[in-house]
Amino acid sequence: MKFRWTSVAWSIAYLLLLLSLSTPLLIITTLFLIIPAVVLFTTLNTKQFILHLLPVLLIVGLITPVYVLLALYFLIPALVMGRWYRKRASALSTILAGTVTILGQFLLLLVVGTALFDFSLTTYVTDTVQMVADILAELGTGNPLASEFVLTSKDVSDISFMTIQVIPITLIMSSFIMAVITHSIVRPILNSMEYAVPKLKPAREWRLSRSFIWYYLIGVIISFIFGNSDSGFMPMISANLLPLLQAVFIIQTIGFMFFIVHELKWSKVIAVVLSLLVLWIPGLWIIGVIDIAFPLREFVKKSKR
Repeated sequence: MKFRWTSVAWSIAYLLLLLSLSTPLLIITTLFLIIPAVVLFTTLNTKQFILHLLPVLLIVGLITPVYVLLALYFLIPALVMGRWYRKRASALSTILAGTVTILGQFLLLLVVGTALFDFSLTTYVTDTVQMVADILAELGTGNPLASEFVLTSKDVSDISFMTIQVIPITLIMSSFIMAVITHSIVRPILNSMEYAVPKLKPAREWRLSRSFIWYYLIGVIISFIFGNSDSGFMPMISANLLPLLQAVFIIQTIGFMFFIVHELKWSKVIAVVLSLLVLWIPGLWIIGVIDIAFPLREFVKKSKR
């Protein structure tokens, strides 16, 4: 096998990442758990992949069966993205496939938890917020400065409601971020192993369909009509659709910044700085909307002639 020692190293890395889930590092290492399995599945045939995976599952299974379940849980999106890499699919389709798979697993986990273990997301969020409120109340008892942060029962109720409302976009963004991180690390690794994988288009070529403007208008209308409602499905759509589209427009704005820098032949450092400003300053995403709605890029090209 051509990459035998490299594959063994990735198997060890996978084992260490799984073991790290019992440490405070799990907040960080969870984001990278898919990577070793993707590399192994992409570069090995099915039989070799299983031979590398079984020792890892056996070792973590001897510690606790929970680790085996976690390994299998994170293995599913790894297999999906690895499958796309094997097919030499485009980078965007691979990322979207990984995102949809991770998101589907999150939702399935909620359904299974609710159906089999009587898990209530609303109760869990409320209890968590109440626990924080109790801690703040104890701190405020002996510290006048901390008393300003004491939460009333209404505050707990409002925070819990708002938290539950934005869970969908949180799950979507978390799934997308995990898929992007995986692709960003896996692609250069596979290339170094002489396994060429398509890359994303340059940032200056990022352009969205004009239909996103209509989606945003629909979101604004929904927010205007149902934004003040205290319950129902539509307020949840309102609380998630607009922020999600604004995140999309931020990506479009960053693409426009890279386009401008490229056309003016400036340093890419300027494009990075401008992109950071887009992320930092609220409202600059409107540039992305204008870029979609009007032929700004064509105007910039014509002005150079």
